[in-house]
Amino acid sequence: MTENNKIHEEEIKEIDLIVLFRKLYSNRKKIYKSIGIGIIAGAIIGFSLQKEYQVSVSLSPESGITGTSGLSGIASMFGLGNASVGFGEDALTFNMFPEIVKTNPFALEMLQIPIQTQKGDSIILYDYLDTEKKTWWSHVIGAPGMLIGGIKSLFKEEQKDSIKAIDPFRLTPEQNGRIGMLKNILKVETDKKSNMTKVTVSLQDPLAAAIVADSAVHKLQEYITDYRTRKAKQDYDFQLSLCEQYKKEYFEAQQEYAKFADANRNVILQTVTSEKDRLQKNLNLAEQIYSQSMGQLQVLRGKLQEAKPVFAVVEPATVPLAPASPKKMLIIIAFAFLAFVFESAWILFGKDIYHDFKNELKKKD
Repeated sequence: MTENNKIHEEEIKEIDLIVLFRKLYSNRKKIYKSIGIGIIAGAIIGFSLQKEYQVSVSLSPESGITGTSGLSGIASMFGLGNASVGFGEDALTFNMFPEIVKTNPFALEMLQIPIQTQKGDSIILYDYLDTEKKTWWSHVIGAPGMLIGGIKSLFKEEQKDSIKAIDPFRLTPEQNGRIGMLKNILKVETDKKSNMTKVTVSLQDPLAAAIVADSAVHKLQEYITDYRTRKAKQDYDFQLSLCEQYKKEYFEAQQEYAKFADANRNVILQTVTSEKDRLQKNLNLAEQIYSQSMGQLQVLRGKLQEAKPVFAVVEPATVPLAPASPKKMLIIIAFAFLAFVFESAWILFGKDIYHDFKNELKKKD
């Protein structure tokens, strides 16, 4: 390509841009009108959205003993298969938080926690979620469903769902809806590099959001602690039952020996001496077994304590002072920009394409 051709192409591009700009400028009133409509639409949307307060809690889990017993327990519990391959307890502690939050058992426990609102109301989370205000278009979209539900309720007795009556094996549509609402407002993210876990709760009431976030962290800690210490606790409980049994046998042997010795204090017979020696040996053996079992119990108690994970809360839950959303100004700017883009595209290309298509249809007719 020669230098003259390059210059000619650049001149054509400049001419095209000038033509497009003049076309937009000549239709500037329409563009201004569209931007105005976009601003109004953005304002309507922005002011229709309910204020939401966000609370985030950051914690850094620290594991206890290593191994795969706790990992296998959680993996089997949540149907994750053999997730223990390639992971230790450290990986399990923070990687499993998001998976635990998504399970129905955890959600059902969370729905039962008592909370307080900024207005001073005391209510359980299950009932509070039903009090959160919705946008006007949600009511419009849900109107047909509400109408159908109202008609159905005329032909059968109304049964109000209760959190106390929830059957995890057979959830009602309302109960399943509340679980879905909880999963939408409660988010958990983990960073594999820093081992930091972030629990975020978004609600319309700031005090309720802080309480739910704090409760979620505590329940997550309880879940992990329970699974991590399950095997150690089973061993400890079993050894404790053995200690109780050996203690009873030791006291019985002690009493038996004491009674026999008191009853035959001044008797000098070979049979008495032999029986006394036998009882003494039984007593010594029972004492030795009981002492050894108590030593093993102390060791298992130490292992149980080591197995408990430690969670360092880096950023605790606090009641937010200002709502996190909606960002009204950003919504208005976004709608105004979209209105400008769509109107400009219609003026530059859409109108011509529409007229060409319309003319083609007329020719075919």
